[in-house]
Amino acid sequence: MACIGKWTLLMSIALVCGCSAILGQSEKRKVHIVYMGNSPANPEKATSLYQKVLAKVLSGKEEVARSMVYSYAASFSGFAAELSTTEAASISKMPGVVSVFPSSVKKLHTTRSWDFLGLSTTSNHGLPTGGSNIIIGVLDSGVWPESESFSDKYLPDPIPSRWKGTCVSGDSFSSSNCNRKLIGARMFPNGYEQNFGPITGPGEYRSPRDAEGHGSHTASTAGGSSVKHASLFGLAEGTARGGTQTARIAAYKVCWFGSCTDADILAAFDEAVADGVDLISSSIGGSPQDYFSDSIAIGAFHAVQNGVFVSSSAGNSGPSVYTATNVAPWLTTVAASSIDRKFTSSIVLGNSLPYKGVALNTISLSNPWYPLVSGEAIRNASSPLANFSKYCYDGTMALDKVKDSIVVCYGGVGAPDATVLAAGGAGVILVDSFDKSVGFAFSLPCSVVGTADAKHILKYINSTSFPVADILPSITTVDDSLVPQTAIFSSRGPNIITPDILKPDITAPGVDILAAWSPVSSISGESTDNRSTSFNIISGTSMSCPHVTGAAAFVKSFHPEWSPAAIKSALMTTATPLDGDKRFNKDGPLGYGSGLISPTKATDPGLVYDADTTDFSLFLCGLNYTSEQVQLISGFSNFSCPEEVPSVIDLNYPSIAIANVQGSLNKSIIRTLTNVGFSGNSTYTVHIQAPKGVSVTVSPSSLHFDAPYQRLSFHANFQANSLPSEQVYLSGALTWTDGLHVVRSPVLIWPASFTDIKGKLEGGFPSTGTPTPKKGTNASLSVDQQMLRCRLGSANVSL
Repeated sequence: MACIGKWTLLMSIALVCGCSAILGQSEKRKVHIVYMGNSPANPEKATSLYQKVLAKVLSGKEEVARSMVYSYAASFSGFAAELSTTEAASISKMPGVVSVFPSSVKKLHTTRSWDFLGLSTTSNHGLPTGGSNIIIGVLDSGVWPESESFSDKYLPDPIPSRWKGTCVSGDSFSSSNCNRKLIGARMFPNGYEQNFGPITGPGEYRSPRDAEGHGSHTASTAGGSSVKHASLFGLAEGTARGGTQTARIAAYKVCWFGSCTDADILAAFDEAVADGVDLISSSIGGSPQDYFSDSIAIGAFHAVQNGVFVSSSAGNSGPSVYTATNVAPWLTTVAASSIDRKFTSSIVLGNSLPYKGVALNTISLSNPWYPLVSGEAIRNASSPLANFSKYCYDGTMALDKVKDSIVVCYGGVGAPDATVLAAGGAGVILVDSFDKSVGFAFSLPCSVVGTADAKHILKYINSTSFPVADILPSITTVDDSLVPQTAIFSSRGPNIITPDILKPDITAPGVDILAAWSPVSSISGESTDNRSTSFNIISGTSMSCPHVTGAAAFVKSFHPEWSPAAIKSALMTTATPLDGDKRFNKDGPLGYGSGLISPTKATDPGLVYDADTTDFSLFLCGLNYTSEQVQLISGFSNFSCPEEVPSVIDLNYPSIAIANVQGSLNKSIIRTLTNVGFSGNSTYTVHIQAPKGVSVTVSPSSLHFDAPYQRLSFHANFQANSLPSEQVYLSGALTWTDGLHVVRSPVLIWPASFTDIKGKLEGGFPSTGTPTPKKGTNASLSVDQQMLRCRLGSANVSL
């Protein structure tokens, strides 16, 4: 579900889908979320309370019952119901209601990767005994329970007694599909079915079973069992495993045919917290919204309030800035980066010159040579779209020239591999003018080359009367010189909702990740591709998110008492900033946050920036939420926002962002560090990497801790008479060290308005200049795959 490089990286999010009830002649009812804050005092009476609220705008018990979609009461209060705009507006004005918003439709945004992060197969053997007590909840497209990744063969310990979840039955799924590894599996179809109708027919199971592969992939990445000799038909062969192999997994299916509604997402969050999960991984996203009109932000707030760590994918809309989603400060927002492995498929021309392309090409051509043609040169003159033949767009080429030939196609439009395959073609050489760092599976032999190699290939075609070529199967290459880079598709900051909170928080491997797959799902996403596999290689922030979940589970197995904010801080302050001025790293922390996770270092960070519900409540005051609203959200009945409104920049966050500075700068912030080092007695000294042209002072400059969990605060002041006009943003760092631990916080300052920074950053990236992709349907692809494949145009995008 997350294949990169094949498509446009941007995917529109369908917002509110209408339901069928007609009010008069004009207004239709749609599913809305009525959010009422913290969990009710009497959860067993919650549904009755919600029905009374509905009764004030609906007529009769039958209409109230028919309207209700979900009742939320375990970790927060509220319900989902079919309402008209007028009815929703009336409820929003009622006492005790925080927000009312339409239930929008969100989308789903590995052998080598854990080795790359320093968690070898042997390092997991050093897990504390509590590792098997960690429970990871995964909100996704379900799970394929027969996968070896969910085997409990090496988990002799019984299921933790605190577990309250269950395995529900449905299409091709029963409670017997669960075991000591996969301890829970639930489904949440109500919101989807209210929008789109009953879940029936091929391509989906109305049960926790995963028909798409995405959910199995993310769950096994986070906490899958060790599986030796895993590969995609020989590619990436090795031991596939999760970050914490002994962790338990609970699958919460909220996505159906690739679509995930707010109503279903909130129901899953509510149930997961009640079931007793320790962590939640959510590789789902839509467009950024106000925090309490966003199902993931709401669900995550109350999960974190109950001690549950939540990680979410940043999205696949890069490299444009201000595209990061899931930006609430209480959850961990994850970008995607590459690792030290790539998959190359060589192209050999009739003149014996080889060219090395990138692809997940597992199909061998049956003959040594095939005619080589350019899609642009074999245009179908009668087609109104003939000028798009270079993209091998459907109907634009002379089909007799395609048959039994290898065709050179430019990426960006339609699905060239599917078009060539349908016409009887032998293979495709795909030209990508933007990025050649991500491998994709195609429905026929295919290799992706850059524009420079494409010029030589086209020159050869024009130099001979009978050009021929061969495309060789891919090989796996591990190269230490392949330094991690922010993936081109990974969504960038700044945080469009609260610019003074740096997002994304962190990056993790999200390019060419091997993990469990549903054997009924297409490998390439094409309906004509009938190959079946238990493991697949895909890419996206959907893949990086469960890496952070797995790393957080690893840290929690050593420190079960740590709060979600402490674990997040440990991961962020021990992360490694990505090197320098590489092509897709030049937007720095806006792309990768604090840097690449280092799970083993995060188990001993020395100091953490901790935060709890009180800190987040003050943060909400800084966003101009009223005391009454914060009381409802937090459950603190006596809470009042201070007379002097707190600054959001003073949230005790592990990174520092100062946004939209105009003219001179004079800004002070406060942070508090908690000593979690193994030695209670230690002194930390600050090292300042000042942003260019900015004077930074920290007081005090050293912190002496003489007891475990002691908390000490410091102030940092940032001053400048003027900021360098040529800089898009200014970056630096504050680092505290005691000689053993290094506690690093990135500092990001930008002196420009939204328009200025957007223009300057995006101007540095090449433009594709290709027409709008063809609309189509491809339910077997995750949104990650669709958005990313679209860049190369290898399959139709379902908009």
